[in-house]
Amino acid sequence: MTKPRILKTRVTHLEMTERPTQSVPTPVSFKLALMRATTISLPFYRFLYEQVGKPHHWSVHRRLSDEELAAIIHRSNVDIHVLYADGSPAGFFELVLDEEQAVTEILYFGLVPEFQGRGLAKFFLNEAILTAWMSSPQKVIIETNTLDSPRALQMYQRMGFKPVSFAEAEIDAWD
Repeated sequence: MTKPRILKTRVTHLEMTERPTQSVPTPVSFKLALMRATTISLPFYRFLYEQVGKPHHWSVHRRLSDEELAAIIHRSNVDIHVLYADGSPAGFFELVLDEEQAVTEILYFGLVPEFQGRGLAKFFLNEAILTAWMSSPQKVIIETNTLDSPRALQMYQRMGFKPVSFAEAEIDAWD
């Protein structure tokens, strides 16, 4: 097994402490369905994770065994939603609720490449944010890094997230 290439990135941690009042209209260029994936199958989760995350070198869930992955994504405090556009999976978001800390984290959020740049991101992020607030946390958190879409940080801030800290990280490249 070859040693993975290491990428350096700057991570921005953001938070939102008030429920947003703005609404984002549903795009009319697609027939859309947003569905909660209760007990998502591991192959489908891996498919979504790769389709959305590979261009951005997502790595945390990538090399987990089926048992390790199931133990994480099938916990009662994990909530996964899949966006379908014209019948095809177009993206997903994954929320982690920490009731003790009164925080909901948007752990993963993204669209598959074929659906990027087609007017879905702001609508889809708004849906993720509204869903995150449904558990009545004191704050919603998200992070992004310089390997994500170059527009991600700006969009998160336009939607109401405020940067609260930064970190440097090293990530295994998805080669």
